Amino acid sequence: MSGNKIEARHQHILLLIRQRGYASNDELARQLGVTVQTIRRDVNFLAEEGLVTRHHGGAGLVSSVENIAYTERQVLNLPEKTAIAALVAAEIPNRSSLFINIGTTTEAVARALTGHEDLRVITNNLNVAALLAREKRFQVVIAGGTVRSHDGGITGQSVCDMLGEFRADYGIIGISGIDDDGSLLDFDYDEVRAARTIMRNSRQVFLVVTHAKFGRRPLVRLGHLSEISALFTDRPPPPAIGRLLAEHGIGLHIAEATAAHEKTNS
Repeated sequence: MSGNKIEARHQHILLLIRQRGYASNDELARQLGVTVQTIRRDVNFLAEEGLVTRHHGGAGLVSSVENIAYTERQVLNLPEKTAIAALVAAEIPNRSSLFINIGTTTEAVARALTGHEDLRVITNNLNVAALLAREKRFQVVIAGGTVRSHDGGITGQSVCDMLGEFRADYGIIGISGIDDDGSLLDFDYDEVRAARTIMRNSRQVFLVVTHAKFGRRPLVRLGHLSEISALFTDRPPPPAIGRLLAEHGIGLHIAEATAAHEKTNS
């Protein structure tokens, strides 16, 4: 079966689950005219993408109040994150200043920047700081605050205060979800406050997300797509989001993770 048909079926499954909150494998199989075994494979794929939660005999909505564990996110969509990171790095000139916030995709961007010269990086991500501090050509400033043991994120009022003392050329931010109305959403209020500070103090804001973040709806609102300069992702966004990007003149950069995409659709 072609990748387009599989992707269309995945979108139909997501639509049904969003409408009902939960759908059984048997019900999905009847609705889509395929076998239960096919639906199980689809649900497994969507769960690995972070788009649904597997239950015995079916699938439900991903939680709006709790993110996927950091260790799982580190390997989730890794080829896509690497491709996105390379695309972002190509847009960052040497001798630039930039913020990098919390997240596994932003960490991939940090790794992709190690070939650059004379960067000034301000971050509230302990993993990013540890990675880039080894580069003698870089100057790394780490915001002081409370370090989260599960992912190395640094949050708190002191982080926002310190980030607000800088004005950088670029703000590289990740997000946990983008709703169809363009809302940028995340799970942690303190993390969102730091990201807002980065957005306010960046001359250009680059949002880096995999396709799994489209239509995902965490609880806390960071802002709106109209507030960013460019979106970097690995697949074309849904039509509603695409229209918003065009309406507000937001740059769209789509990385090619062809091998990974073909593998998941085989």
